[in-house]
Amino acid sequence: MVVAGVDESDEVLRRYPFVDDLLVKPVTIPRLRLCLDRALDTFNSRRVIQQLDEAVARKSQDLHELNSIGVALSAQRDISKLLELILAKSRAITASDAGTLYLVVRAKEQDSHTEDRLRFELAQNDSVPVAFEQRTVPLDESSIAGYVALSGRIVNLADAYQLPSGTPFTISRSWDQRSGYRTKSMLVVPMRDHQGTVIGVVQLINKKRDAKTVLRPVALVDEAVVPFTSVDEELVNSLASQAAVAFENTRLIQDIRNLFDSFVRASVTAIESRDPTTSGHSGRVAILTVGLAEKVDALEAPPFRDVSFTRDQLQEIKYASLLHDFGKVGVREKVLIKGKKLYVGELLLLRQRFAYIKRTMEAEHLRAKLEQLTAGHASPELLTQMDRAHEKGQEDIDQILGMILQANEPTILEEESFRALMDLPNRTYTDGEGNRQPFLSPNELSALSIRKGSLSEKERREIESHVTHTFRFLSEIPWTGEFRRVPEIAYAHHEKMDGTGYPRKLAAGDIPIQSRMMTISDIFDALVAWDRPYKKSVPVERALDILRDEARTGKLDTQLLDVFVAAKVYEKTLPRAGAPAELAR
Repeated sequence: MVVAGVDESDEVLRRYPFVDDLLVKPVTIPRLRLCLDRALDTFNSRRVIQQLDEAVARKSQDLHELNSIGVALSAQRDISKLLELILAKSRAITASDAGTLYLVVRAKEQDSHTEDRLRFELAQNDSVPVAFEQRTVPLDESSIAGYVALSGRIVNLADAYQLPSGTPFTISRSWDQRSGYRTKSMLVVPMRDHQGTVIGVVQLINKKRDAKTVLRPVALVDEAVVPFTSVDEELVNSLASQAAVAFENTRLIQDIRNLFDSFVRASVTAIESRDPTTSGHSGRVAILTVGLAEKVDALEAPPFRDVSFTRDQLQEIKYASLLHDFGKVGVREKVLIKGKKLYVGELLLLRQRFAYIKRTMEAEHLRAKLEQLTAGHASPELLTQMDRAHEKGQEDIDQILGMILQANEPTILEEESFRALMDLPNRTYTDGEGNRQPFLSPNELSALSIRKGSLSEKERREIESHVTHTFRFLSEIPWTGEFRRVPEIAYAHHEKMDGTGYPRKLAAGDIPIQSRMMTISDIFDALVAWDRPYKKSVPVERALDILRDEARTGKLDTQLLDVFVAAKVYEKTLPRAGAPAELAR
């Protein structure tokens, strides 16, 4: 390389050592400087552009990461898992070795304290095990978390053991001493909700050069731990704001669900207060139906391989099951609780009538005896015959009443009893006004002539109308999207696979699988219920046989019933040690 003016060329090369390979021919020093300055400007411009491109790429990556985290936070509905996610993501984007999360607990949310508190909610550490115990501490500036919660300011410490002078808070070293850990760099960020109120604090500990490093032994801390940067502050502050809103939304949703749960349970209580004989039925049906749905969801073989239920869908099934009989509030109470063919008042009136008939017969018998005695015709033999005839008449009345009481039971009416009932309107007695009256009124005869069960056709239609009442009531509730099918599921719980159900006589393909499961649960519980005063409990095996018969005749879903039986779902509500199953929770 030949350069004019050696001394000046040396100076240029010292200024621009990376361009010595450009000097391939003699040039003047001024010309060389001009060329090199232009080349350097171009080089520096390109480097600046490259640096800006890299900065933009990093920002884009940061924004993408924050957006991804925001989506994950918004999708999480379990508060405990959400808090774990908030802390884990905050640590991940800053390469933090450890972290803790605190929530501000307002005085109005507590029973035992009248001042705001700070609750130690969660702790994570990659290097040492954490024996976490949830607890609350006073909300004041004595702790770094308390200071951040009260002031709303971010605190970034390069070394927690060397606090700046005038710092209002202190750092306890007791946990470090017990665990053999070393807390060095710290970044403590407030979580603000959409109104700017601090609802919690994210505390990050020990930013690592390499996120995969485990800080053991403790001597590695000085080499591997670095201070948190201003970029870390921006990222965590943005994430904490998203996290706070997600947390508040999740808590609000949880509060709404708790409120709705209370409403559902109050509704069930209202149903059962009108029909105490079926108390607990709705809860047991919910337990059985959700239990069957869980078993179906777990199956990986046909025909249920493609059937699955999310947690929200299981909750939807539970709500539909708990409220499936709510429409009974629209049914007359006397029909609803009618356990026998005659209403209670009708039976009382009938008993009084037969008591009157017997007293009338006795009065007539005594009057006849008195007339015989007065006329002087009362021989002992005649009086004895009269007494025997009277006793037989009384026994006859007792037998008729006994037959009526037997016919009043909600069992199948035998043909012989039916014919005997039909003859009773021909039997009469004289009332207090001297008029002849039949032993049974037309309405009583009609009720007692019911061949099966306790309800007349009109009463049965009224009872069956509860399904339509249920649907109309549930359709008035503004269900959120995940529970929108509750009315539809409850509406079909009395439909049968062969189209003989009610109220719409749906075909099998139109009946939701959730409703088909509820139908099985509803029938089983009605059969084995031990708390019905008007009928005896059917043994479990007999109840299962009845369900199988219903399935064989095409009324129930055979495949669902097979799961119900094989998985012993029915055992979930059977009484244990004499105690009834609790309402589904």
